[in-house]
Amino acid sequence: MAGEVVNEDKSLVLDNKVFYLTHLDVLEIDKLRLRKEVKDSITADYMVKYCEILVAKSVIKMEPDELQSKSVIKMEPDELQLMRNNIDEAIADAEANLSESKVQEAHVAKFLFLIRISDKLNKTDSKMADVGQKIDLALYTARMGFFYGDSSLISTSIDKAKNFDVGGNLESEKHLEVYEGLFCMAKGEFEKASDLFLASLSTFKTSELFSYETFILYTVLTSVVSLNPGLLQYSIFSIHLVLLAPKILAVQGKILYLSEFMNSLYHCRYKAFFRALVDISMQIKLDRYLHRHYKHYMTKVRIAVYSQYLESNKGATLEAMSTAFGVTVSFIDSELSRFIGAGKLPPEGTT
Repeated sequence: MAGEVVNEDKSLVLDNKVFYLTHLDVLEIDKLRLRKEVKDSITADYMVKYCEILVAKSVIKMEPDELQSKSVIKMEPDELQLMRNNIDEAIADAEANLSESKVQEAHVAKFLFLIRISDKLNKTDSKMADVGQKIDLALYTARMGFFYGDSSLISTSIDKAKNFDVGGNLESEKHLEVYEGLFCMAKGEFEKASDLFLASLSTFKTSELFSYETFILYTVLTSVVSLNPGLLQYSIFSIHLVLLAPKILAVQGKILYLSEFMNSLYHCRYKAFFRALVDISMQIKLDRYLHRHYKHYMTKVRIAVYSQYLESNKGATLEAMSTAFGVTVSFIDSELSRFIGAGKLPPEGTT
């Protein structure tokens, strides 16, 4: 990708580590390392309030004497207040003696400091920023919302950024689409997330949220369960064609099982697709945005692939379908009965 490469926001990196600490499928030996890394991060950035939340939730366990020490939760509150005071003094000085642009920069500096210490309750006055800064501040706030799992803050921040006049700036619009797509995916709105991700594939520059590889993973996962039942083959062909772009192909091989997951569906190799689905399911379980939708996602993806098979093989027998998917007849019979009974599949699909 052209342009400056931005690393993933360190608050989101920290949030991912905290998520792993709470996950039952993460090995305890890995959690030992993660606990140290989390403590080091919150200490380095004076994240007192966030540390208190983790202790209250027993994500990080500490002895009473450790809680009273400077090293972790106390983190020199006097020093922290001094830093706040210095920033406020810089704002006051700028307002009294410097230009409007310097006043804006001082307010932005305060806002970024509050984000650094994870103090989401304090916000700078956005009227002190120009349009570009306002959008940046709104996106910073959205990332803080992702960090805290605060849906209201994410929604408000994205809406605020969308309402700013970007003057037809396509890059800013695509940037916002990725934020909105991630928010939709985190809520389980896969169809809308897929539309937003696909629209941003060729212009991805949102690596402060996640890597390009993760973006491709999210695009494929949300797209597969968003196929139009009446236009399955066309939908799959369209998505597959988009994903054949050279820079996308270059990263597909870096993502475990993703290429087989997408290509087997495109080529109607259902047994291979089911194997790839089992393999990729662990990535879904271990994703901080997708894990809560794991059962819902696995249901939707099976309905999508059964729909594709039945669209192309009307009147197929249960035996033929079980052979195609590499499962038992009783499994397919149970699956179809459940989904047909729920109105998710047409009743005349198999014989």
